This record gives sequence, structure tokens and C-alpha cells, in this order.
Amino acid sequence: MLENLDPSKKLKRKEWDERREPLYRRLKALQTAASRAGMPVIVLFEGWDVAGKGPCIAALTQALDPRGFKVWPIRPAQTHELDYPWLWRFWLKLPPRGEIAILDRSWYRRPLVERIEGPLSEDECRLALRDIVDLERTLADDDYVLVKIWLHIGQDEQRRRLRLRAKRDPGTRQARSLDQNRRYEEYLLAAEETLARTKSGWAPWTVVEATDPFYAWWEVCETVAAAMADGLHARGVDLEILGEQSSGAPRDAFADEMDVPALQS
Repeated sequence: MLENLDPSKKLKRKEWDERREPLYRRLKALQTAASRAGMPVIVLFEGWDVAGKGPCIAALTQALDPRGFKVWPIRPAQTHELDYPWLWRFWLKLPPRGEIAILDRSWYRRPLVERIEGPLSEDECRLALRDIVDLERTLADDDYVLVKIWLHIGQDEQRRRLRLRAKRDPGTRQARSLDQNRRYEEYLLAAEETLARTKSGWAPWTVVEATDPFYAWWEVCETVAAAMADGLHARGVDLEILGEQSSGAPRDAFADEMDVPALQS
């Protein structure tokens, strides 16, 4: 499935520059509307090492009011977190009503990384996938908008980026990434199974071909905007009025609610 993606999808820098401003206005207006509607949004990023998760998150957050979102980098569970059910630490990162949580990796670390690198067994992996589906259904039933993005690059492109990173910063620790590249087929099978078993109508996956960064940034921002618009539509928000607001200077919902000056655009 993933290997059938088209790596030739590209967007020239000039095209990205032309599309960025109206897209950013739209995202800001959607964030404002989500805040007023009390709609919580979770955007989680998964994908290959060096696929560009950080730059994609940076491209997305440039459009958003920083008072209305939080980025969570997800690392291996700490010792004290192992004393709780494995999903406990993610519940602590859920956004309040009207705000956005952006996860740089997520609960999918368990079936995608721990399954291959250990110590997760196949039975434990199946249970983890079941737990994930249950969690996402619970969030959807509680009116969360869940956007799941997989950034995909091929094995050769990943190897090229790893070599480039080693030249630019020889001190970078990338043993794990190199191991992932060597075992690419093994990780690929795990990724395809995970995506297939956790896609649903309430929490679908969007696979983004990330070979070209400008195309990836545009696709990520469009995906998030579309998901937020669908969520607002389901709540009865008039999207035509929203479109009119996004065509000019975006209103600052956070300034209105907190009685502070609006951010300068």
C-alpha cells in the first residue's frame, strides 16, 4: 500500500508561497471558529524517521495562534509512567475544549516501534491496537476531531536524508534511524498493518507523500483544515460566514475571550 505512493508529487517553492497565505488565513479562521464552538482537535504525526515531521509541524503552527495549541513531542515512557496503564500518559495530553493538541509521534509508537525493537510481543501488539481503536472511538464519541497523518518516504530517500544529516551534523545520534533504514521492509509491514487495522470512519488516516517538503507542508495544512471544517460543519457552524471571515484579517477569538490585544499578523 505505502510503496505504491507516487514520490514524484511535488510543489515548487513559488507555488507554495502563492498558496500559503490564503491557506494560513483559512486555518486561522478555522481555529477561531473551533475556539468559539468549543471543538477540541488532535493532530498526530507518524511516519518514517527523517520524513519531515518537525518541519511539517512548523509549517502548520505558523498559521495558528500559539495561545490555542500545544505541541507534544512523544518519547519512550518514563519509569514512573510504566506503573500506569500504557495509554495513561496520553490522556494527560488531550486538549481542552476549543484547543488543539499536536502530537509529534503518538500512541502509535507502541505498535510501530516497540513491536519491532522490543519488548512488545505479537499478542501485546494486538492488544495495543485494540486499545488504540477503543481510545479513538471514545474521543470521537466525545466530539474530538482526530487528524492522523502518516508521512511517507521510500527507503532510498530515507537513506539519502540520513547521509545528508550526518554530513551537516556529524554529532547527531542516528543509530536507531540507520537501523530502521536497514530493516525498512520489516518496519514497512508493521506500518501497513497498523494503518489498516486502525483506520475508521471516525479516525481515518491521511498518508502524505513527503519526498518533496513543499508538497508535504501543503498537504498537511490542507488535511488539517478540511478535518476542522468537517468538524465545524457537524456542529452546525456556518462555513460560508467562516469563508468570508478568512478572506480578510482573521478575528482573534483568544483576544476577545481573554481581553488582551490581538496578535499582529
